[in-house]
Amino acid sequence: MSDNQLKIAIRHSLHTAHGEFPMEVSFALEKGRIMALTGPSGAGKTTLLKQIAGLQTPLQGQIHFDGTAWLDSENHQNVAPQHRNIGFVFQDYALFPNMTVAENLSYALAKGSDATIVDELLAATGLDQLSQRKPSQLSGGQQQRVALARALVRKPGLLLLDEPFSAVDPEMRYQLQELILQFHKRYHFTAIIVTHETAEIFRLADQVGVMENGKLTRFGAPAAIYLHSDAPDESFFIHGEVLRTALAGDQLLVDVSIENKIRLIRLPLAMQNEVTIGRKFVLHYPLTFPQISWMS
Repeated sequence: MSDNQLKIAIRHSLHTAHGEFPMEVSFALEKGRIMALTGPSGAGKTTLLKQIAGLQTPLQGQIHFDGTAWLDSENHQNVAPQHRNIGFVFQDYALFPNMTVAENLSYALAKGSDATIVDELLAATGLDQLSQRKPSQLSGGQQQRVALARALVRKPGLLLLDEPFSAVDPEMRYQLQELILQFHKRYHFTAIIVTHETAEIFRLADQVGVMENGKLTRFGAPAAIYLHSDAPDESFFIHGEVLRTALAGDQLLVDVSIENKIRLIRLPLAMQNEVTIGRKFVLHYPLTFPQISWMS
């Protein structure tokens, strides 16, 4: 197993409205990947993000990133949050109300760093004309862009996002998702995003972890987690395109492009004549697999 990744193995005691129960989380995420963390409220998702960031300390365990131990309870090692290579976007934005947009970004800049990245991020997020406004003078979507830009100003190796788009409308949500994908392509960070939106998971994530009662009950690629009969009840569409096909027993293994990410899905052999390279399709949710509409 390579050190070039995020590796987590922690134990904790989770306190919720329904009582106290053990929290045990273990997984590895390759560097440069985006992971979605989903599951019911109170499952421990936000707690896990705060533990990775060093804002909370688990009872025991290890957290390593890119070969560096951020936490090793056995060896009494616990790196302070400011020394972990992390950007954090909180659900409530956590902007400084007395500072302008530009000042919020500049305050997060590491001492001695090149300040031109502030102007670069203001331009990339479309905030350059709003740089002298304070958070109270901005819309929710604008505040979220400020929070995202501020989290990226240090060019973190790991970006943590806690339900970052829950307070914005669907159009703004899509725009902010696109912004994350653009920044990910530019800065190559690893990311974990807490979200309840399955469409968002398919659009952004390489891996998804389903968290329930303090444990990761499922972990894998979005297609492997969701493309089966117990898919979520929400209704939406996912557009894709066939890239490659291969036979595996009585199934077709199909590499598809979904929102610029390559996924592997399995289809019945009877669909072989329909599955042609370059053909576009729409997956329909709720999904009674395989509910696929092929585009002409």
